[in-house]
Amino acid sequence: MKGFTRRNALQRGLSVAGFLALGDAAIPALAQGETDVPFTDYPANFKAGGNGVPVRRFDIRTIDGLIVPKDRFFVLQHFNQPEINPNDFRLKISGLVNKPVELSLAELRKMRSADVVAGYECSGNSGRAFQALSSCGRFTGVPLREVLNHAGVGAKAREVVFLGADRGEEQVVFRRETFKLNQQFARSITLENAMKPDPLLAYALNGEPLTVPQGAPLRVIMPGWYGVANVKWLAEVHLQQDRFLGNYQARWYRSVVGVGGTGEPADLHTQWMETEITRQHLKSVIARVRKTGNAHQILGFVLNDGTPLKSVEVKIDGGAWQKATLDPANTRYSWKLFTYRWEGAAAGEHTLVSRVTDVEGNVQPAAEELSRKKTFLEDNAQFPRKVRIG
Repeated sequence: MKGFTRRNALQRGLSVAGFLALGDAAIPALAQGETDVPFTDYPANFKAGGNGVPVRRFDIRTIDGLIVPKDRFFVLQHFNQPEINPNDFRLKISGLVNKPVELSLAELRKMRSADVVAGYECSGNSGRAFQALSSCGRFTGVPLREVLNHAGVGAKAREVVFLGADRGEEQVVFRRETFKLNQQFARSITLENAMKPDPLLAYALNGEPLTVPQGAPLRVIMPGWYGVANVKWLAEVHLQQDRFLGNYQARWYRSVVGVGGTGEPADLHTQWMETEITRQHLKSVIARVRKTGNAHQILGFVLNDGTPLKSVEVKIDGGAWQKATLDPANTRYSWKLFTYRWEGAAAGEHTLVSRVTDVEGNVQPAAEELSRKKTFLEDNAQFPRKVRIG
């Protein structure tokens, strides 16, 4: 068919299997004669993998396509992993709605379904963890706004709160007092964000039902946002007028950055700005290096909030920035795979680093540019890698 591209295929509705085939073709498995060049910056005790109970880390050195298999998709949470019988499950829609309802999984599946390829990371992911708290998959579910429209949004509703079935003890500090409370995990978004087409109540990953570690039977997917917003084991969606101030909304998940002045903690001319963790900051990571013939291929990925990209560049041993190639299989909210062909690599140790720029002029910062950030979340600094060419 003349002019039939991957984009055409996606627009016309590929099956999940067909889409995954395209995704896997983006970075094919090692061909005959190709070998991985090992990184020398991993510590001897570095571990990735796991069964997801309670944690799974994804080893980015194993990326071989756009889609991460669900049994390798990273897993992390704060509380327990509740096992919920799908047949007994009911999603509560409560608060400032015209018709409070409880929806079974079967009823949700009868609503209009949607797919999104979403790449995201834990907001605590960084070079310290060798970027192992990130993955990309194809999620299937019901657009959030379909469910909200089904219940009817009340005139005074301004905030949409997601409550998970996972629970645990939290320490809530009020002035000089501390209370220990058993609470559900919860996060919120504004009604404006909730009514956009992107937020999804997902019941499947890569064409199969979610597993317990992935939040079965239903979870939130906020494309372009950090992982904490993707509430798992979703039990209730509550609409209210006021801002939600849960522990993992207002206290644990925020960044503190100094603006102006010297940036010293006691400087009266430095303003300390506190912001909540929401959309992903622009970030690129070199994940893999392959020897192919007389050249080497550098492979990596970009995570961001869905803003179109202008360029990804690679620098070797402090030289000039060189433009990398973005994979045509990338989608708006997927992680964006890129490659760079490295010619004439000399024997010995080399330092490789990437940076990404989006169309709005945002550039991935170097580590020293984040020196005024006093909290470790949202670390999107350039991540130099070390390899040895034999």
